[in-house]
Amino acid sequence: MGRKALFFDIDGTLVSEITGLMPNSARMALFETRKKGNLVFINSGRTLGGMKPVFPVIGEEADGYLCGCGTYLQIHGQVIHSRSIPHERGAAIKRAIVEYGLDGVLEGVESCYFQKGDSRMPLIRSLKEHVRQAGGSPLTWEDDCYEFDKFCVCADEYSDREGFFAFLKPDIQVIDRGGDFYECVPAGCSKATAIDMVLNRLAIPKSDAYVFGDSSNDLACFQYAENAVLMGKHDAVLEQYATFMTKTVEEDGIEYAMKNLGLL
Repeated sequence: MGRKALFFDIDGTLVSEITGLMPNSARMALFETRKKGNLVFINSGRTLGGMKPVFPVIGEEADGYLCGCGTYLQIHGQVIHSRSIPHERGAAIKRAIVEYGLDGVLEGVESCYFQKGDSRMPLIRSLKEHVRQAGGSPLTWEDDCYEFDKFCVCADEYSDREGFFAFLKPDIQVIDRGGDFYECVPAGCSKATAIDMVLNRLAIPKSDAYVFGDSSNDLACFQYAENAVLMGKHDAVLEQYATFMTKTVEEDGIEYAMKNLGLL
């Protein structure tokens, strides 16, 4: 029996979306499985800059970070892959978001960036405040001295979604997260491509990889994996690909799954 590689989403999987905390049961489960020789990876839609606020919540029980839906990979502190949207294309995307009547957040390795002033989109206002409280960058959307890896947008009745999504083709793929919220990632990058890179790098067979997730941006890795653990609260699109259904975060779902799958 070789070592296993475990890949965890953050929000709604490791960390409660109700309390914003990681249950002690999950933290101990990660600690115990690593003692057993298994490897733990965080596989998140958040870029490294967006993940910084949750590092204190997650703790240090990880062997690597797969960030931004496969745009940035780090194993044992070493960066093995990093991909940003080319600067000129990024500038055009920023203009297009405004011209097509959407608003959003640009997500990079260093931080996340928002437009100056208040947004008419409640979710964007909330995200902006969250990043501000976490000590985010003073740079804004209007600055031109940084690159970003991916971005998220919100739409409403004043937005031309179809026109904007057509503008993004062919180099950006759009993930519908529901509620007029869309995650936009460079084509060819996903949580699944990130897992594949790690497994190839460490010579771990796919049969020894386990993914844990709950939301639609986990779809690619659920389709890819042979062992897919679905949280008790989840997006229905994942159900047909799940190989094990566990409980919610608040019901100690991570510990429950890992015990039942022999990972502890």
